[in-house]
Amino acid sequence: MLAALDTPFADARADALSFALGLPPLDALAVLPVERAGLTVHLRLLGASHQVIAGPLSETVACLPGGAEPLPGRAATTVPGWGYEFTATTSAHGGEPEFGRAVEAVCARLLGRDDALTGAFPGSRHAVTALALDDAGGAGDGAGAGIGWRTWHAYPQTREIVMTRSRLVRQR
Repeated sequence: MLAALDTPFADARADALSFALGLPPLDALAVLPVERAGLTVHLRLLGASHQVIAGPLSETVACLPGGAEPLPGRAATTVPGWGYEFTATTSAHGGEPEFGRAVEAVCARLLGRDDALTGAFPGSRHAVTALALDDAGGAGDGAGAGIGWRTWHAYPQTREIVMTRSRLVRQR
C-alpha cells in the first residue's frame, strides 16, 4: 500500500533514531494490518519512523524523547512464547543520483504488495519510509513458525537509508 502523506518529514537524521520494545501504539500516519503465522501484524508508519505490533511484541524505531536507547546494530530477546531478533544497518550514498536510485529500487520492489506499507512525504520524492513483511521470518528454517519484517527509512538530507530486519519466532 502506498500512502501519500501530507505531513512533513519528521525525523531529520538517521543517527537520531532510537529503538524501543514494548511501547503502546503511538499516533500513526498510516497503518496496515496483515495476517501471518496466526497473528495480526500491524505495520505502522510514524513520521519518518515505524512501529510494528505483532502479537506480544511492539517494536518502535523513531526519534523518541527521553531515555530511549540508540538504534542498535543487533538486538535479541524473548517475549512469552516467542524469540525476537533485530538488526539495523545504515547505507550512506555519495551522491543524489545514487541515493535516488536506491530509494526508487525499494519503492519498486514493494509496489503492489498487500503486505507492504510505503509512506511518501511531501518536499522530496525520496523522503520515504517503508515497511514490509519478510518471507524469511522463520517458517521453514527448523526454528518453528515465525514472521519477519523489514523497514527502510530514507533521509534525503544526508543521503542515508536505515534498513532494519526483524524476526519473531514461536518457541517450542
